[in-house]
Amino acid sequence: MDATLALAFEATWPAAEYADAGGFRLGHTPGAGGRVNSARATGPWSQGDIDAAIDLFRGWNQPAVFRVMDDNTDLRAALEARGFAPSTPTAIMTCAADRLTDQPIPTITTFAVWPPLAIQRDIWAAGSINPARQAVMDAVPAPRASVLGRIKDRAAGAAFVAIHGDVAMVHAVEILPDWRRLGLAGWMMRQAAFWAVDQGAARIGLAVSRQNDAAMALYQHLGFSEVAGYGYYQQ
Repeated sequence: MDATLALAFEATWPAAEYADAGGFRLGHTPGAGGRVNSARATGPWSQGDIDAAIDLFRGWNQPAVFRVMDDNTDLRAALEARGFAPSTPTAIMTCAADRLTDQPIPTITTFAVWPPLAIQRDIWAAGSINPARQAVMDAVPAPRASVLGRIKDRAAGAAFVAIHGDVAMVHAVEILPDWRRLGLAGWMMRQAAFWAVDQGAARIGLAVSRQNDAAMALYQHLGFSEVAGYGYYQQ
């Protein structure tokens, strides 16, 4: 993953608090998920740095979790030797933003707004985007937007998009269960791209669980390609 995309990936979904342990940066945002409650390598690290990171997590009264890029084989081996096990393999995907603006969006299908509407917060809360994760979005500096998705005369989807540099990152894509696999997520991604291009972004990116076959297939169909990946390691 290139440096510009890596910076956007972190800046558009920030932790409430950070601390450094040698070559690791730790995030702390209680209740907001692994992305903002894990340690990632930011430079050369040592076994002592792993110990220091574990101690910091202990001080926060939370499990020690490391977010490790797929190509960081040395760190993966060091953590596995300590009894850490991998979980949640995740792909980072990207494409040119204007690639998603080649089709007009059907009328009253999607909107980009900020702040999010109450119905969007309800849609997020009905899925995996709890209030703590929604608070992460509120802390992201502009430019940012929420995307509302509508289908069959009702609101059924919500997503978040924010820009850092020339990269727009999409997070928190949620479609209500009864309205999935009807094409709404694709239109929402196109709406995010139209908004991003209007804001001057050149690329659009996202992270998706490799176990989510439907989402992976959708993003590949839209033109996204995988450029990096990571997993979480926890004892």
